[in-house]
Amino acid sequence: MHLSSYLALPLLPLLASAYQPPSYAGYSLLWADTFSGSSATLPSSSNWDIINRNIGVNNELQTYRADPRQIQLSGGQTLQIVPWRDSQLQWTSGRIESRYTFTPGAGRRTLVEAEIRFGGNDISQKQGIWPAFWLLGQSIRMGTGWPACGEVDIMETVNGLLTGYGTVHCHVYPGGACNEPTGRGGAINIPNQGWQKWRVIFDRTSSDWRSEHITWYMNGQQFHQVRGDQINDAGVWASLAQKPLFFILNVAVGGDWPGYPNGNTADGYGSMMEVGYVAHYST
Repeated sequence: MHLSSYLALPLLPLLASAYQPPSYAGYSLLWADTFSGSSATLPSSSNWDIINRNIGVNNELQTYRADPRQIQLSGGQTLQIVPWRDSQLQWTSGRIESRYTFTPGAGRRTLVEAEIRFGGNDISQKQGIWPAFWLLGQSIRMGTGWPACGEVDIMETVNGLLTGYGTVHCHVYPGGACNEPTGRGGAINIPNQGWQKWRVIFDRTSSDWRSEHITWYMNGQQFHQVRGDQINDAGVWASLAQKPLFFILNVAVGGDWPGYPNGNTADGYGSMMEVGYVAHYST
């Protein structure tokens, strides 16, 4: 893990309400989804591509379904992504990818965040459950491969453990500027399975890309930072911090990192990820 000694001033909300994007001093809200709508319906297809297939990555088990059973509006202005296991022990779950893209602006700070909680199943019942809130470079939709497209993982956690991870993936596999497949990451203890705010700020206020940085926060507490000079390649840094990115929300099951579910792993709402909002701001 690469933890920076840089400390930012606390960013305090001027106005906040449950599951609504706060207002932050110096920032303008450019886009958000607050997941309003009737219960047991899909999220907006204008905002999201709702994945409906097995995407065949990381040796994961789940097939994603565009079905409210796996991914639904709660009716209380939240999104619920729920993994299920059928009678043949096959897993299904939900994944959405934003149609909206954003590019961190030169000379500006770009803030993206979501408010997220996890289902109430005991940690001992979550082996193999892998929720995530993350970004991919839009270029992957145009044919650029992974990890050259750039990936910024804002929050991942595995197996129900109360540790949140923030990571970048980039350049080439294996090795490269991001030490693939591990990536460049940091971690933080999560206080509980309840609501937490997960945020990344892209700071491009420097005139030198080497001094630009990406910083991770949980509830305003910094836990990771990556700088341009650590990547040490202008083109690779651009894939992470200077080119269009899109949001992804998903709950995977099994795979190379968490390992596979065991006999104690429970499906259903107790193993879900629930999202109050996703938002993009800029100075």
